[in-house]
Amino acid sequence: MADLVIRNARIVDGTGAPARAGDLLIDGDRIAAEVAPGTAPAAAREIDAAGRVLMPGVVDVHTHYDGQVTWDPELGPSSWHGVTTVVTGNCGVGFAPVRPDRHRFLIELMEGVEDIPGSALSEGIDWSWESFPEYLDAVASMPRTIEIAAQLPHGALRAYVMGDRGARNEPATPDDAARMAGLAGEATRAGAVAFSTNRLPLHTSIHGEPVPGTFAADDELLAIARGVVEAGGRLLQAIPAGAMGEDEHAMLREVDLYRRLSLESGLAVNFTLAQAHAFPHQWREVLDAVERANAQGARLVPQVQGRPAGLFLGWDIFNPFRNSAAYRPLARLPLPERLVRLRDPDVRAQILAGVGPADPTMVIMRNSFESAFAMDDAPVFEPHPDDSIAGRAAREGRSCEELLYDVMCDLAESSTGRQTRMFHVFFSGYRGGCLDDLAEMMAHPDTVVGLADGGAHCSMICDASLPSFMLQHWVRERTRGPRLSLEDAVRMLTSEPADLYGFEDRGRIAPGLRADLNLVDLDRVTLELPEIVSDLPTGASRIVQRADGWVATLCAGRVTFRDGKPTGEHPGGLVRL
Repeated sequence: MADLVIRNARIVDGTGAPARAGDLLIDGDRIAAEVAPGTAPAAAREIDAAGRVLMPGVVDVHTHYDGQVTWDPELGPSSWHGVTTVVTGNCGVGFAPVRPDRHRFLIELMEGVEDIPGSALSEGIDWSWESFPEYLDAVASMPRTIEIAAQLPHGALRAYVMGDRGARNEPATPDDAARMAGLAGEATRAGAVAFSTNRLPLHTSIHGEPVPGTFAADDELLAIARGVVEAGGRLLQAIPAGAMGEDEHAMLREVDLYRRLSLESGLAVNFTLAQAHAFPHQWREVLDAVERANAQGARLVPQVQGRPAGLFLGWDIFNPFRNSAAYRPLARLPLPERLVRLRDPDVRAQILAGVGPADPTMVIMRNSFESAFAMDDAPVFEPHPDDSIAGRAAREGRSCEELLYDVMCDLAESSTGRQTRMFHVFFSGYRGGCLDDLAEMMAHPDTVVGLADGGAHCSMICDASLPSFMLQHWVRERTRGPRLSLEDAVRMLTSEPADLYGFEDRGRIAPGLRADLNLVDLDRVTLELPEIVSDLPTGASRIVQRADGWVATLCAGRVTFRDGKPTGEHPGGLVRL
């Protein structure tokens, strides 16, 4: 007798094959068999899928739960959106290896690069490790709702080996590189699933210091890569110089570096590729260069967005008026009291006059008025440019700054319960006022969908809801261009990221694989408005976003979530390759 039978399901198996009706039998933590609908024998536990979609658990390869994983067994918000495996240690930042006197350094690095409150990290992390293998053991000791896979971060490794020289991005000596290579091999043998590095100078600690390894020489990277390969590793994850559109030619130089690293070491290189508005066609040039490199025998895998990237904007998060001298005295007032003052015509005029042409926060907004949209009653997915602040201001004959100010007040006053109305500002992925570029990037055979950043950017975004976004928008609701088939969207969320990291036991529905599964009511998958919660250690805040339609999530054959609520089951552990 099977431990669990899921009856009458619409099975989408993660391979891209057409959906089919069937029953699924589960024994322990494994899929035992798939049989024709209505033919499964009785089981100790049964779920009637009633024709809903049964898909593999989502594999999210770009998260920053490196600290949160040590205190939080639930790991929301990613786990709320069907994610059953996450990869941490991205972007060259993380918390191991670490010397006892460098804890603060790594926290300030993570806070600056990934916008995770340093107070929460300081309070939440117990630092029961020094080496990377000891960190993995600490992560493995806590059961949780989902599975964790960890990468070895260059920033922590370099600071550990080179001390202040590494932190200051001084050149590594041959001995330094050899020591880093040896520790990379040790981490790989202990279960690190990849090595990650960050080459983007704009990614800095809270003190403005670039991530250690940002300017690493080719010889240093190649030595570490060889250390990983010799220990059985297969992947390097990178944030390239030029990833944020700050240099027109940097991305192509990076692709050539990754081509050489891949050919000389044998590693695959997974790197961030965004559609930057500053150079709107650059991504196509990069993909052309990737195709040429892969034809030579390299394995380059650009990681692309499944949704436009940007930030949320409001009075208590990214606030474009925060630097105005007239606003500063109001900043600490409770929001209802603050709104009364903000509505005062004299205060309003003073705040608007206080954001000059060189104000750095408002400069960001002035470059983004055409891609800033109010979330009145629901999230925005692919809005029309006419609905942007620029479009509305032109129709109403007002300045964009004035309209933004007034709508920010309206949204704050209309927020109710746990949902917060705010603006969504797109910085990439929205060229030409639509998401056609993202659709093309996702469909490219060399790319993998990711960049959800679960656990990070706590005051600005919540892209960890990517799986819900893809099912609701790309599969069901898109009207401004072709949709994705359900089968393709599921493949992009499951088997493709699993294959990239060599997770051979998940990402598909097939006998013998892990019973990491989602039962989804596709017609009901709906993203809610974001909310600001203060649930991190020390009461620090973050933005989270929930969704309806996830009927049940299973990890290792046990139901961890029902209708978006945790069941208390914690079958997840650490993935070691």
